[in-house]
Amino acid sequence: MIKPLTSPDGTPASRLAFGTMQFGGRADAAASCAMFDACIAEGITHFDTAHVYNDGASEELLGGMLGPHRDRLIIATKAAYTGGGSKKNIQDSFAISRKRLNMDMVDILYMHRFDPDTDLHESMEALAELKAKGLIRYVGVSNFAAWQVVKALNIAAKFDITIDILQPMYNLVKRQAEVEILPMCADQGVACAPYSPLGGGLLTGKYGTGGGGRLTEDDRYAARYGLDWMHAAATGLSAVAQEVGTDAATLAVAWAAAHPMGPTPIISARSAEQLVPSLDALDYEMSPDLYARLAALSPTPPPATDRIEEQETG
Repeated sequence: MIKPLTSPDGTPASRLAFGTMQFGGRADAAASCAMFDACIAEGITHFDTAHVYNDGASEELLGGMLGPHRDRLIIATKAAYTGGGSKKNIQDSFAISRKRLNMDMVDILYMHRFDPDTDLHESMEALAELKAKGLIRYVGVSNFAAWQVVKALNIAAKFDITIDILQPMYNLVKRQAEVEILPMCADQGVACAPYSPLGGGLLTGKYGTGGGGRLTEDDRYAARYGLDWMHAAATGLSAVAQEVGTDAATLAVAWAAAHPMGPTPIISARSAEQLVPSLDALDYEMSPDLYARLAALSPTPPPATDRIEEQETG
C-alpha cells in the first residue's frame, strides 16, 4: 500500500503536482508568480524543482513565493543530475538548493538520475544522513528504471530509510512506465509523480494547428516525439476532446492521473493562461470507457528492457 505524502502540517498531497522547470527560464518572475498563485488557488499542494533548473533561478523564485503557505505545501528538489551520486556531491548541491529556497528543511529530495559509476550505498547513505538531521522528510529517485528502484529500496533499508517516491516520464505516447515502473510502485508502496503528461506540448494539439514550442525549438524533444504515430495520437486526442467538450490538455493530464496505480502527474506551463487546461484536470472525472478509448490511440508498450527508456531533466 502506498503511504500518502503530506506537508509539514499534515496537508495531503494534491492529485496533481506543479513543476517549476520553466521558472526563471521560459517563464519570467511575473509569469512564474502568476502560475504559483493559480496553483494555490486551485488547491495544488505539491511543488517540484531541481538544483539544475535554469542555473538555480527556479529554486530561488519558488522559495521566494512560499511565504505563509510553506507549512501546508510539499516542496521537492533534486540533486546529482550532474557531478555524480557521491555523498559530497549530493550533500553539497543540496546545501546550495536549501540556500536558494531559503528553507532549513525540504520535504522531498530526489536523486535526479541513476549513477552507474558510484556505489548506490554511498548515495543512500548521503540521503539517510540528510534525513537523520531533519533536513529532508522524504527520499525520492528520478529517471530510475524499475530494477534500479528495487535496488535502491534494498540498499536504503540498510540505512533505515525508504524510497518514498519515484519520478518517471509518462504520458499517452510514452507509456513504457506501464510495463514495470507503475506495477513496481504499486507493489513496493512507492508513490509516483510522473513528468511530461503533455508530451512536451504534443498532446495539447497545438502542433497540429501550426503552433510552436519545445518540439519546434529543441532537437531533443523533436526527436523524442517525432514519430508519425505519436502525432496521429495527438490528433485523435484533440478530436475526442472536441467531441466531449473539453481541452486536449485536460484529457491528457487526467488520463495520466487515472492509471490504477494512482500517480500524481507533474503539470507545468509558461504562463497562467497556458496552465488553465492542465489545472482543470484536477476535477475531471474520467470514465473507464473514455480512459480505454484514449489508451487505444497509442500502442501498447513493448516488453520492458533492463535499461531506462530515456532521461531528461524532468
